[in-house]
Amino acid sequence: MKNTSKLEIDDSRTLAADRLHRFGADLLQAVGCARHVAEIVATHLVDASVMGVDSHGVMRLPQYVKQLTTGYMTPSGEPTLAQNEHGAWIVDGHDGFGIPAMQVGIEKALELAKDTGISAVAVVDCGHTGRIGEFAETGADAGCLTIVVGGGGRKAWRQVAPFGGAKGMLPTNPYAFGIPGGEQGAVVLDFATSKIAGGWIYAAESAGVQLPPDAVIDAAGNPTRNPADYRNGGAILPMAGPKGYGLALLAELIGAAMIGPITTEMNWLIVCIDTARYQSGSVYHAAAEDILHELRTCPPAAGFSKVEIPGERERETAQRLRRDGIPLAAQTVDQLRALGQRYNVHL
Repeated sequence: MKNTSKLEIDDSRTLAADRLHRFGADLLQAVGCARHVAEIVATHLVDASVMGVDSHGVMRLPQYVKQLTTGYMTPSGEPTLAQNEHGAWIVDGHDGFGIPAMQVGIEKALELAKDTGISAVAVVDCGHTGRIGEFAETGADAGCLTIVVGGGGRKAWRQVAPFGGAKGMLPTNPYAFGIPGGEQGAVVLDFATSKIAGGWIYAAESAGVQLPPDAVIDAAGNPTRNPADYRNGGAILPMAGPKGYGLALLAELIGAAMIGPITTEMNWLIVCIDTARYQSGSVYHAAAEDILHELRTCPPAAGFSKVEIPGERERETAQRLRRDGIPLAAQTVDQLRALGQRYNVHL
């Protein structure tokens, strides 16, 4: 099977997942986070790494520490939940991590959906939310069609050129969809509206490797694979041309025009629909498995070993890497060790 989401890393080192979790939690606590917040964030990052989603895994720790120590995020910020004057449920991250704020959001959205059939919860004033596919999968595992969309941060994050443009104007405005699946678990889609997520640029820089072709342009609008060209005025291209651009624009309107002013990074909307309102669990499960099994039996195209269902590769990878350890670029490991030494936390 082809893996189109991995960077080409020549020199890697393998570390145990539990070791990386302890290191991450201790490091975040050392820079001022409450222990339970540090544990939530470290667990999320390691989970992303064991699933092979390197762009949102433990390589984010240097970025997070910098943001916590320079005032971009507040280490003591923790989420609160309340209704606004119009009755909408909103999680306020209080300038802290987005990961615990999104956990509060999905928990409330599921509670409301089980009560009324459908729900919407907004998440505001928070930093990076990590791998949003985790929250969509949480919703799907609870029996809900779950949609997560983030946007609104274009004034601070001009990363992606609009279709037909040669300058970064929009953030990577991601979406995640989760829906209950069949025998092998939920179906989960998690994607940026750009050709690559911003995290892949961080990952490429951390690993000292080139970016995928035809994904980024430099300041002059020329294609490039050098992460430094992006940092020096370049831009990411939109996923699927006008389609990615249209999705990014929609997310920007949801985040900034509908939900409200942006503070830390971007605003988020979580929507949950209880699938049991349409079909009973057993009927739905059988119908879903029939669809998914049929797709798995499709003959693979040249260069592929099989047709995959979104979300299944990540779960298979997680089983293997939890057992065998997480491969990280040697340069990334060196960065983590140096960061730990600065705060007397040892990898």
